[in-house]
Amino acid sequence: MAFRKKWNAVVELNPDILVIQECEHESKYKLDQLIPDYNEFIWIGENLNKGIGIISFNNYHIDLLPNYSDDFKYIIPLEVTGVSTFNLFAIWAMPHKTKLKSYVGQIWNALNYYHSEINASSLLVGDWNSNAIWNHERKIGNHGQVVDFLEEFGIRSIYHELRKEEHGDELEPTLFLLKNKEKPYHMDYCFASKDKITEKTTVRVGKYEDWIHLSDHMPVIVDHLEN
Repeated sequence: MAFRKKWNAVVELNPDILVIQECEHESKYKLDQLIPDYNEFIWIGENLNKGIGIISFNNYHIDLLPNYSDDFKYIIPLEVTGVSTFNLFAIWAMPHKTKLKSYVGQIWNALNYYHSEINASSLLVGDWNSNAIWNHERKIGNHGQVVDFLEEFGIRSIYHELRKEEHGDELEPTLFLLKNKEKPYHMDYCFASKDKITEKTTVRVGKYEDWIHLSDHMPVIVDHLEN
């Protein structure tokens, strides 16, 4: 939350596209003080202080796909154009009163709904609030099933592809629950079509010491995807 206070720390990473959860609406910012300039700021939410923001910079532009469904409010399908063209799904998995639609179940249902938009040039980025360690808690739409579903499209987690780690056995946490260093989890992901992951592609997870004063989530930073 209060992303306006964290803007400078994040844009120092020189992003092309940011996916920010618990992000304030654009109206909360003093736009003339935001450096560098951004191209588009797409925001979805109900509370102006806490939605999901997708922000584009440099030579990239983003547009909401016309078949966006409010049934999956925080699974946002976008078209990215500019240096290259691809579909981006910005994700913030939320709790729901029914288990099938809660957290990763929400992603499972959304991917089945948007299956025609998932192709050989797609990225899925965000806070999934899920991990394979909880696969046993769901018979339908668990984390492992989502991973397998995406594999059918040739889409894999960049972190796991480059680190050669299995889902559920991650060595680098992306979340320290309630900023507690003793409660680490890997919950944030960037999935990409295999042809976008090359020998130049890198993935970094922010370090606790560098980011915990800003958030209990660490940034996941992906560079040099194939255009």
